Amino acid sequence: MKRIGFIGVGVMGRWMVRNLMQKGFEVSIYTRTKAKALDVIQEGAVWCDDIKTCVQDKDAVITIVGYPKDVEQVYFGEDGIIANARPGAYLIDMTTTSPQLSVQIYEAAAARGLFALDAPVSGGDTGAKKGTLSIMVGGDRPAFDACADLFAALGTNVLYEGRAGFGQHTKMANQIALTAVVAGLCEAITYARRMGLDVQTMLDSISKGAAGSWQMDNTAPKMLSEDMAPGFFIKHFIKDMSIADQEAGTVGLEMPVLRQVLEMYRELEAQGEGDLGTQALIHYYNKQGN
Repeated sequence: MKRIGFIGVGVMGRWMVRNLMQKGFEVSIYTRTKAKALDVIQEGAVWCDDIKTCVQDKDAVITIVGYPKDVEQVYFGEDGIIANARPGAYLIDMTTTSPQLSVQIYEAAAARGLFALDAPVSGGDTGAKKGTLSIMVGGDRPAFDACADLFAALGTNVLYEGRAGFGQHTKMANQIALTAVVAGLCEAITYARRMGLDVQTMLDSISKGAAGSWQMDNTAPKMLSEDMAPGFFIKHFIKDMSIADQEAGTVGLEMPVLRQVLEMYRELEAQGEGDLGTQALIHYYNKQGN
């Protein structure tokens, strides 16, 4: 497996393309705005003017786009991936999207002799850059095994979760856990500030104990320095949390922490902060000090 079509060269996608090329894969790319992909084109990625050209004759096609509607657009229709990928190709959607949509893609792909996997990722732009993403994969086990080298170029924690849609369900669990961790980190920082502690000293003190986490090591410094550049957009996290909330509702589950943090982020988006990174949740808490 050498020839890869890659659709969606954004904050994370550009690093994933680079890692694939460094591992010897031939990568053709398509994204809505060519100007945003000029750097990886100059580094060897082959630009395609449309999806059809990008996916034809490829061994595998990877997508990582924004929203479920974007996933539908790139996979379905006369000019979409399913209609134009060669029989036997592997279609790997790494977008965080609806588990139900992943099942629809799997079934439509299978009808045309294609192998679809839902493989959302966790680790943000840092993990994408370092090639250390966590990848949660749903679909047929033989298809997962066939893509092992490709996944190894992108991540270090790659697990098969089960049938189609299960990769997405696992990512929903990830996002549910993440909401509480980020909010808890914001509350710890807010508490320390109000009590007059040196916040960095506080973080140094608790980061090696039971409260330590990836978020504390990577996100807290951004909160303290007011670095709100998006490793992961608020608007995309809202999309993820909304899907998780909807999926929980289908099986009668109440997720009070998820829903409360979702409302916090929606308030920030309403204030024009949707294009900031998820660490900007600290702005919600900062208002309590005003």
